[in-house]
Amino acid sequence: MAQKTDIIFTIDDSGNITITVEGVKGKDCTALTKELEEAFGIVVDKQFTAEYYQQAESGRVSIKLGGD
Repeated sequence: MAQKTDIIFTIDDSGNITITVEGVKGKDCTALTKELEEAFGIVVDKQFTAEYYQQAESGRVSIKLGGD
Protein backbone atom coordinates (compact mmCIF):
# COMPACT_ATOMS: atom_id res chain seq x y z
CA MET A 1 0.00 0.00 0.00
CA ALA A 2 1.34 3.45 -0.92
CA GLN A 3 2.03 5.87 1.88
CA LYS A 4 -0.11 8.99 2.09
CA THR A 5 1.60 12.39 2.08
CA ASP A 6 -0.26 15.56 3.07
CA ILE A 7 0.83 19.16 2.58
CA ILE A 8 -1.38 21.39 4.73
CA PHE A 9 -1.58 25.18 4.35
CA THR A 10 -2.79 27.35 7.23
CA ILE A 11 -3.25 31.11 6.81
CA ASP A 12 -3.67 33.18 9.96
CA ASP A 13 -5.54 36.49 10.33
CA SER A 14 -2.34 38.44 9.52
CA GLY A 15 -1.85 36.57 6.25
CA ASN A 16 1.06 34.46 7.48
CA ILE A 17 1.18 31.01 5.91
CA THR A 18 2.19 27.83 7.72
CA ILE A 19 3.02 24.77 5.62
CA THR A 20 2.87 21.39 7.36
CA VAL A 21 4.06 18.19 5.70
CA GLU A 22 2.77 14.86 7.03
CA GLY A 23 3.72 11.42 5.84
CA VAL A 24 7.39 12.09 5.08
CA LYS A 25 10.31 11.59 7.46
CA GLY A 26 13.74 13.07 7.10
CA LYS A 27 14.86 15.86 4.84
CA ASP A 28 12.58 14.84 1.96
CA CYS A 29 9.87 17.08 3.43
CA THR A 30 11.99 20.17 2.83
CA ALA A 31 12.42 19.21 -0.82
CA LEU A 32 8.62 19.06 -1.13
CA THR A 33 8.19 22.59 0.18
CA LYS A 34 11.22 24.34 -1.37
CA GLU A 35 9.39 25.80 -4.38
CA LEU A 36 6.36 26.69 -2.26
CA GLU A 37 8.56 28.60 0.18
CA GLU A 38 10.17 30.51 -2.68
CA ALA A 39 6.78 31.32 -4.22
CA PHE A 40 5.15 32.48 -0.97
CA GLY A 41 7.97 34.73 0.23
CA ILE A 42 10.33 35.05 3.14
CA VAL A 43 10.61 32.11 5.53
CA VAL A 44 10.60 33.48 9.07
CA ASP A 45 10.65 30.18 10.99
CA LYS A 46 11.10 26.44 10.49
CA GLN A 47 10.19 23.92 13.15
CA PHE A 48 11.13 20.28 12.75
CA THR A 49 9.60 17.45 14.75
CA ALA A 50 11.45 14.34 15.85
CA GLU A 51 10.32 12.57 12.67
CA TYR A 52 12.45 14.95 10.61
CA TYR A 53 15.55 13.37 12.14
CA GLN A 54 14.41 9.80 11.45
CA GLN A 55 14.80 7.78 8.28
CA ALA A 56 11.40 6.07 8.32
CA GLU A 57 8.53 6.94 6.00
CA SER A 58 6.32 9.43 7.82
CA GLY A 59 7.06 12.79 9.39
CA ARG A 60 6.07 16.39 9.75
CA VAL A 61 7.57 19.83 9.37
CA SER A 62 5.93 23.21 9.91
CA ILE A 63 7.18 26.31 8.12
CA LYS A 64 5.88 29.79 8.92
CA LEU A 65 6.01 32.40 6.16
CA GLY A 66 5.27 36.09 6.54
CA GLY A 67 6.50 39.31 8.02
CA ASP A 68 5.24 39.29 11.61
